[in-house]
Amino acid sequence: MGFLPYETPYDWSRLQPLRHTAQQALGGMIDLSIGSPVDPVPDSVRQAMIEHLDAPNAHGYPQTTGTAQLREAIMQWFARYRRADLQAIDADIVPTVGSKEAVALMASLLGLGPDDVVVQPKVSYPTYAIGTQLAGAQILAVDDVTDTSVWEHNPHVKAVWVNAPNNPTGSVPSVQALHQVVEAARRIGAVVLSDECYALLYWKHDAVQSNTTATEVMLQEQDTIPSAPCMLEPAISGSSARNILVLYSLSKQSNMAGYRTALIAGDAALVRPMTATRRQIGQIIPGPVQAAMVAGLDDSKAIATQVERYRNRFNRLIPALREFGYDAHMPDGALYVWTAAQHGDCWQDMQGLAKLGLIVSPGEFYGDSGYLRWSVTVPDDAIDQAVQRLHAASK
Repeated sequence: MGFLPYETPYDWSRLQPLRHTAQQALGGMIDLSIGSPVDPVPDSVRQAMIEHLDAPNAHGYPQTTGTAQLREAIMQWFARYRRADLQAIDADIVPTVGSKEAVALMASLLGLGPDDVVVQPKVSYPTYAIGTQLAGAQILAVDDVTDTSVWEHNPHVKAVWVNAPNNPTGSVPSVQALHQVVEAARRIGAVVLSDECYALLYWKHDAVQSNTTATEVMLQEQDTIPSAPCMLEPAISGSSARNILVLYSLSKQSNMAGYRTALIAGDAALVRPMTATRRQIGQIIPGPVQAAMVAGLDDSKAIATQVERYRNRFNRLIPALREFGYDAHMPDGALYVWTAAQHGDCWQDMQGLAKLGLIVSPGEFYGDSGYLRWSVTVPDDAIDQAVQRLHAASK
């Protein structure tokens, strides 16, 4: 059948006139719109890449399933940070070329079509909808996917997208609410698709103590980096991977967006046929990049350092947004501040912000034109300049 047409408001070229305005501001443009990492790739990752540039799976074809070292690193990472024993719950793993392609191909890899329905949050990452449309399936956008009464009686529901921490809102449901999603999906034979790419950027239960930096707290033990709930942990999954697929990416925790290092883990009965298909279409992480991925998963110190960078940026930006008049607060997780537009429409707010040289994401891209998304994936000096401009404009 091939890929079917899709529709989306997610078109960054629509910001170009605002960018032109922002570039004319004193000091130039500060772009707080895109969640693309800007901080250094960990030394351990770069060294691993160099050491494996002429490894057997560099000049030969790499393994679709991942090297033994990568598979072990993924299992150890889930055990250390996500409270999930993949072997014990009969879960399998396949590395993916970044998480976006895994999201976009998911409905197709599951074999969904015109009679099938995929549930997703109304306010969410646009690629969930795009992937469903590409497969020709139907989208059911709901206010809250954890309110299972809205979708569990629909016989056509075959998959349910959960994103916690959520992009763009940063919200994280409770463990009990996520467990109810799993139970409801299993009752109707649907698959829970859990996008957990921001899992280690979790601010809801902050580990920081007075007179102690977050990095010091997190490095006291390797497994103390705070983590959002994982759909595969026993309290949510019931100690079974059945009908659950978790997606994760190293783009955020290790600044490896350009390396395209991500994974799918979950129900072996679902992962194995996906792996076979991916092998046939060549969706395989290059060998040296697989070695770099092992290093990124293992380097707890680098992860903790990056988490602290983002926390510090939030702690500077949020007070400035509040002073400027936005109802801004620390999100449960992820990398964004989600604020209601002061004028009720994101584009109207963005015109005024562009005159200050500030570019943010329109909430319309994510399903609500009454909001703005502010990203902290910018250098520290850019955050400081944004804070200064907001402060000056507040007087």
